[in-house]
Amino acid sequence: MILLDYFINLAIFSLLISTPLVIGSFINLKPLKRVRFWVGIYGGIVSVILVMQAFQQNGYSYDIRYAPVILIFAYFGPIPGMITGAFALVSRLFSSGQWSPAIIGWVSIMTVFSLTHLFTKHLSYIKKCILLYGFYLMIYVVTVPLLFNVFRDQPFFHLQYLLFVMLGVIVGVLLIESYMKLYRLNNRLSDMYKLVEASESKYRLIAENTSDLIMVMDKEQSITYFSPSHEHVLGFQCCELERFDLCMFIHHDDVTMFRSKILRIVELKKSLSMEFRLKHKEGHWVEFESRCMPVKGETDSIENIVIISRDISERKKSEEILLQSEKLSIVGELAAGVAHEIRNPLTTIKGFVQLYKAENSSIKYNDLLLNELERIETITSELLTLGKPQAVNLNRTNVGELIENTLELLSPQALLNNIQFKLKIEDPPLMITGERNQLKQVFLNVLKNAIEAMPQGGEIVISLRKGAVEECIISVQDQGCGIPEELLPRLGEPFYSLKEKGTGLGIMICHKILKQHHGSITYTSKIKEGTRVEIKLPLVS
Repeated sequence: MILLDYFINLAIFSLLISTPLVIGSFINLKPLKRVRFWVGIYGGIVSVILVMQAFQQNGYSYDIRYAPVILIFAYFGPIPGMITGAFALVSRLFSSGQWSPAIIGWVSIMTVFSLTHLFTKHLSYIKKCILLYGFYLMIYVVTVPLLFNVFRDQPFFHLQYLLFVMLGVIVGVLLIESYMKLYRLNNRLSDMYKLVEASESKYRLIAENTSDLIMVMDKEQSITYFSPSHEHVLGFQCCELERFDLCMFIHHDDVTMFRSKILRIVELKKSLSMEFRLKHKEGHWVEFESRCMPVKGETDSIENIVIISRDISERKKSEEILLQSEKLSIVGELAAGVAHEIRNPLTTIKGFVQLYKAENSSIKYNDLLLNELERIETITSELLTLGKPQAVNLNRTNVGELIENTLELLSPQALLNNIQFKLKIEDPPLMITGERNQLKQVFLNVLKNAIEAMPQGGEIVISLRKGAVEECIISVQDQGCGIPEELLPRLGEPFYSLKEKGTGLGIMICHKILKQHHGSITYTSKIKEGTRVEIKLPLVS
């Protein structure tokens, strides 16, 4: 019967210890103020409940109320321990007689436990519990059976009582330590989850907002991941790209190179760079520079290849502009020397040919020689225009009036070629800052090219309008033979011309003048449908 009472006390004690631990695991409560005080109160309540479950033996009351006292002293210190002990003592005095052993034992235990705490702060909680229980064991043996002669002839009774107090302490330590380990593990896992989430969020932020294209290719050369930047750069949704093989979007001239590079990466197990073109959803091709990095698996074989591609279309355009500038610079340097060296002997030869023609007018080659000499002189003049610095006098200019003046100069030539000019100018007048003569030279070159492209006659439409930004747009549309699309990028190169006797320097001069005026010129053309030239110049702010 006594053992049953002890087991009931032990079960109630275990339940009371585990209840706040379980509640704390499921409910994230705010930290209590004066937590040690409230722990002492709760420990005292547990002691009172254990005293209420005590059994009587010849006028003496026995229970395991000192098990929570030992635990509170070990884990929270002397003040909560004293509060718990006070509850235990008061409940013990009210529940039974024999006050002297209870009071003397309580005072001895509180004193020894408090002094022990001062010298055991560096010990772990488990070692503190073992030490405190050892002192409790010694105080109990000295006071109860020896000092007060309580059941001195029943050592087994005292042994089983002390064993159950020890079991109470062991159960309490196991419950608290297991909860603390789980709590620490849970905190570490929470911190790890937060780090993983932060890392994932950071990489997602990079992948979703970078302008570079990020692809992951598996060892079967299938793409398993497309970064969202594909939508911004190529216009395709990632789900659209996943349905097709990547090579369907690569330019047919680059597919063989791309596959061979991937095979080399797998074979050499090192990263390589390459350039290829990907198709935009609208149909045009975008040039990319890609860095392909192999990712090894557990067996040291290549499991994935990460492909990071950067749009280099603008860089290619810059390189072309730089190349064009270098060509201009070379032409300019050559022009200064060549024009100077050619013009003097050219003037002498032309003079003698004219003199010879006056004396021998019957010779049919004189006109041919003079025509060719004039052609050489024209080329030399254009070279000089490129080579020597031009005096630029910038003034506010009405673009509409400038175009009208240019058309007046070309009207006789247009009539001879059965060509009509159709001019469309928007109101109000558009003003720019520029050098009138140079801009007139640009319009003259463009319009003369349009006239020469229409040997059968027709209509040339010239329109002037304000653009979306602060700029004016001058467009010239002819009805000529047109220019093949693949030749359009070469317009403006020195000595490149589609005309039989053209030099290509006229369009080159136009490019140079427009660049000085912070403008631009573009061409669109279709065979047998004509060419459209569009000039953009900034308006006066």
